[in-house]
Amino acid sequence: MAELLVEETRIPQQKHYKSKPFPAVISPPSSSIPIPAVSLPLFTQSIKNQKPYLDSLLHESGTVIFRGFPVNSAEDFNDVVEAFGFDEFPYVGGAAPRTSVVGRVFTANESPPDQKIPFHHEMAQVPEFPSKLFFYCEIEPKSGGETPIVLSHVVYERMKEKHPEFVQRLEEHGLLYVRVLGEDDDPSSPIGRGWKSTFLTHDKNLAEQRAANLGMKLEWTEDGGAKTVMGPIPAIKYDESRNRKVWFNSMVAAYTGWEDKRNDPRKAVTFGDGKPLPEDIVHDCLRILEEECVAVPWQRGDVLLIDNWAVLHSRRPFEPPRRVLASLCK
Repeated sequence: MAELLVEETRIPQQKHYKSKPFPAVISPPSSSIPIPAVSLPLFTQSIKNQKPYLDSLLHESGTVIFRGFPVNSAEDFNDVVEAFGFDEFPYVGGAAPRTSVVGRVFTANESPPDQKIPFHHEMAQVPEFPSKLFFYCEIEPKSGGETPIVLSHVVYERMKEKHPEFVQRLEEHGLLYVRVLGEDDDPSSPIGRGWKSTFLTHDKNLAEQRAANLGMKLEWTEDGGAKTVMGPIPAIKYDESRNRKVWFNSMVAAYTGWEDKRNDPRKAVTFGDGKPLPEDIVHDCLRILEEECVAVPWQRGDVLLIDNWAVLHSRRPFEPPRRVLASLCK
């Protein structure tokens, strides 16, 4: 029976918040059915049959890892994503260089392996963002390369307790994000997505229209690139489904990671009124993120489902090979 093919398990890296595991981990049952018997069609059918339970688990924990299932290729991963029935979210306005792979699946951020990708909510720097993210480990890294996760409301609560005036200013003014894009993708940069890929067009007029639809100002540069200004945009959001405030921004990511030959990270994000952010508080926020995060080493075949409203994620440097794929959902 397909409905028996998933069960919660425990891993050493988990934390617990109010008795709820973070992240939740789902694996094939250890006793009743041998793992080889759990085929991909049986797994995807189990997802469909147990969708209310899995939705509830994601809502409680913020992140669910599916481990030990026969997800062996990008095509298999696409089938798993499709089984959940979430609408696809087009990657318009995002910064990361990515390559489409199959169906709804593309590569995760393709920046070089020695670079760390700081904590962020996916596409928090634009008004429209995915509500759910899938990641899939097709090739596990030789070492490193984890995708650390952290509960956003915990970060908000700790920041408000330690820096109440700063958080009040964020709530009043929001944040302003500035990014300079090349014409084409630059895979050497963690924010190297060119304007053609960012707006999914080669037509400057259409790019301007799509930028305007996002509430983004777009200025063309002499070298064929573009400067985007986004905001002011809220840095703190209210998660209505959980009745709590969340640290929903890319402040630390922009301030510490939006750096390449075109961009100065300290100018990449400011208060919404244009005033600079205090460097010591930004780095204190980074320390809090690191203290509260959970980093689970990838295993081949792992599928990671993140509620983008509840959880920030990042990427640690790694020793190749490593191939992690992604899919975004509305």
